[in-house]
Amino acid sequence: MFCSKCGNAVAPDSTFCTACGTPQVHPALANPAAVTVPPNVGVAGYTITRGSLAYGGFWLRFVAYLLDNLITSLAIVPLFVLFVVFTGAAAHLHISSDDLQRGQMDPAMIAAIISAALTFVILSLVITWLYHAYFDSSSWQATPGKRVMNLYVTNVSGQPITFLHATGRHFAKIISGFIPLGIGYIMAGFTERKQALHDMIASTLVLRR
Repeated sequence: MFCSKCGNAVAPDSTFCTACGTPQVHPALANPAAVTVPPNVGVAGYTITRGSLAYGGFWLRFVAYLLDNLITSLAIVPLFVLFVVFTGAAAHLHISSDDLQRGQMDPAMIAAIISAALTFVILSLVITWLYHAYFDSSSWQATPGKRVMNLYVTNVSGQPITFLHATGRHFAKIISGFIPLGIGYIMAGFTERKQALHDMIASTLVLRR
């Protein structure tokens, strides 16, 4: 069969067109006005009405982003403090009056600052990666922030994504972040399927329950 909107070939049992995202109404359905997606495709209880999907818009996603950042910060900061304290780096993170008068810094302190900075960056990268990849590929299909905002992540066919797929989507955000003025993220507000740049790269959708 073919998509009624773009003409792309779609599988007979496909719920969405993989090219344009248009819901597919099968001839055998008695009521084509409302198509209920079976629970086994990962969007249980979600009804497609009048041929449109409820995509997650920019502002819903932005609030979810702030909530997720708050949650990950609550994990990163305590771990960072514990590292600084238990490795002894805190003992070197000070500048004496003699150092200020000489205009010099203790090499041990410079090493401690560099070590602390690298540790913070690594902790941030690992924790945010595991957080987003785990939750987006879980039975929730959403991070806690997205869940609060009734959002969830699927592939372009409406199927749940795997941990590996969620990992690719997460690191694709680096490319979104390279675009000036945050346009890579703002694209979620004006593209047809409310996809940010990283969603397009990873072939994912953020939908609203």
